[in-house]
Amino acid sequence: MLDWINVLSAWAVPVMIAFIPLYAYLKRIPVYESFVDGAKDGFSTAIGIIPHLVGMMVAISVFRASGALDFFVGWMTPLLESLRVPPEVLPLGILRPLTGTGSLAFTTDLIKTYGPDSMIGRIASTVQGSTDTTLYVLTVYFGAVGIKNGRYALKVGLFSDIVGFIAAICVCLLMFS
Repeated sequence: MLDWINVLSAWAVPVMIAFIPLYAYLKRIPVYESFVDGAKDGFSTAIGIIPHLVGMMVAISVFRASGALDFFVGWMTPLLESLRVPPEVLPLGILRPLTGTGSLAFTTDLIKTYGPDSMIGRIASTVQGSTDTTLYVLTVYFGAVGIKNGRYALKVGLFSDIVGFIAAICVCLLMFS
């Protein structure tokens, strides 16, 4: 059964890549022209979201360079230690909603420093998989379609990140302590 699944998974993407243009051709859809039109739209969308991305990256850099992140972690350390939560993972909980690449780099540093089988490494890996880059997603998608007022999207996204962060810590502490 496992061999059959491996063969199926190896051929899934090539079959889809061949099937989609073939299906479009049979439906008399101009495949190449549709691709070029989509590429033009994608390029203009990319140009439109660049100012939003630059603004977000500057804000993240200022937050880290100003020492605000270090101050907040130092302020929360006694509470975290009393709850048996390693304070080293708190910056990941703060960075993850802001930047995927930055949080992945931070997770990599934690795993290099403490090891993948340490509690810090396990929590960092679980947080990385349990939360999303909410502000990045809102910036890119809302900027791409021109939404100025996200209404509840930011609140719900950040709330889900907090719940994911806490759940990741709880699951790791329950399973690995």
